[in-house]
Amino acid sequence: MQIALSVQNVIKKFGDFTAVDNVSFEVPDGGFFSILGPSGCGKTTLLRMISGFIEPSAGRIEIRGRDMAGLSPNKRPVNLIFQNLALFPMMSVAENVAFGLQRRREKKEVIEQKVAEILARVGLPGFGEKKIHQLSGGQKQRVAIARCLVLEPAVLLLDEPLGALDLKLREQMKVELKKLQAQVGTTFVYITHDQSEALVMSDKVAVMNSGRFEQIDTPPNLYNNPKTPFVARFVGDNNTWSGRIIACTQEGPGEIVAEIETAEGERFRVRSTDRFAPGAGVDLFLRPESMLIEPDADIADLNRFQVVVKSILFDGANSRLLANPLTADTELLIALPQNRQYDYIQPGDKIAIGWHAQAGICFPKV
Repeated sequence: MQIALSVQNVIKKFGDFTAVDNVSFEVPDGGFFSILGPSGCGKTTLLRMISGFIEPSAGRIEIRGRDMAGLSPNKRPVNLIFQNLALFPMMSVAENVAFGLQRRREKKEVIEQKVAEILARVGLPGFGEKKIHQLSGGQKQRVAIARCLVLEPAVLLLDEPLGALDLKLREQMKVELKKLQAQVGTTFVYITHDQSEALVMSDKVAVMNSGRFEQIDTPPNLYNNPKTPFVARFVGDNNTWSGRIIACTQEGPGEIVAEIETAEGERFRVRSTDRFAPGAGVDLFLRPESMLIEPDADIADLNRFQVVVKSILFDGANSRLLANPLTADTELLIALPQNRQYDYIQPGDKIAIGWHAQAGICFPKV
């Protein structure tokens, strides 16, 4: 499989500050690769280096095997879409899409054919004569993408393009973008601070923190098998305890059961393939959906305890309980499964909770 984009040991320093710190990754041709991280982590700086607006302090950037060192943005086979789509309001849709082709001095009949074809591919056939102000937010997004795709870039770079949209349209456009990328087959490199965008749309996601990549993985692996505490906290919701290992038991080839005492005095058992020594400090992470409400007494290998319900956070299929253990002030999020009715639970109720030992993830305390 051809590699569309290769970034090798790239570093960017601004004086004494390192914005991007030894980042490496590859994106195959036709892939959808997202860079996910909080504001200020270096993801926009990285994107601007790929597009040619900033030169790396060190490292190498290749697009389809060609070294991009010293090439200006207009000489690189990439296009960049910002949150501000920068469409020309005085031009029609067709004129916006044709702009780059006209600057290349392509023939009029070729431009007209290419514009009509790309508008059809992005789901806007017959929209050529419309003005930008006549379009919805989602349609403007498609025009911006069409304007880039008509130039046939090897890589399309997207810098938080959905950030300015309202929530409902943003949810719709996540699905639309994924479908569109699969349809046109262009390589997308997408940066965002919104984990839902990254998880829904991407083939691979890199989680970035303080200029470095913490983990590059598929969305399911990022969610289910985070490799660092930062990834566990940043990707999805997690309940967190700090504690120490009080005992370890070998349970099978490569697996141990660690008994953990939390700072609040609770004791939990966690199955792990990692090695922990008694007395070591750990951070324990548990997804809200891993908690079972009033589990049956005959379910084995459960950590069981009681909580007091503080409030019910209603959000349709994503509804949750906010609760405290009886013995601690720790706030816990507990998912309300949709396959059972829990209408009887009210704030102030004491309920039993359980979770399987293999559901918890432990990291050595830093």
